Amino acid sequence: MTQQDDVQLTQEGHDQIVAELKELKEVKLPVAIQRVATARSFGDLSENAEYQSAREDLAFLEGKISELEGIASKAKILKNGKGGKSGNGVINLGSMVTLKVGNSKHIYHIVGEWEANPLEKKISHQSPLGKALIGKKKGEAVEIDVPAGKLKYVIVGIE
Repeated sequence: MTQQDDVQLTQEGHDQIVAELKELKEVKLPVAIQRVATARSFGDLSENAEYQSAREDLAFLEGKISELEGIASKAKILKNGKGGKSGNGVINLGSMVTLKVGNSKHIYHIVGEWEANPLEKKISHQSPLGKALIGKKKGEAVEIDVPAGKLKYVIVGIE
């Protein structure tokens, strides 16, 4: 496995993937397999819509399991603790960053791309804002190109 193959995750993100994988394998997969077996018993498979649907659902579930197993096997869990703040106060993966934009403040959690969720203010280190923030310190400003022009963020806190 090369460095590029690594999937960078916070401990929380890794735990969520492992929990989802466990539920898929132990709960949803047996149900899907049973659904295929039940639908198969209905008779002629070439005209059995329930059987076709059950097979498609099973294939999707198996694909999701395979994808999550791949992520889990390549996971590189961040070692720098919950906050992700290095000893010199530089933003990196795992950092909680407070930014000032105009008169408002926003707190973002810098995470790996598999954990990103803008609704929860979890932004990927690969996103435009994430890339601009990595390596910066408190008090620095970054500008991001947006469709309406440029947005200027000032870093007011790093945890």
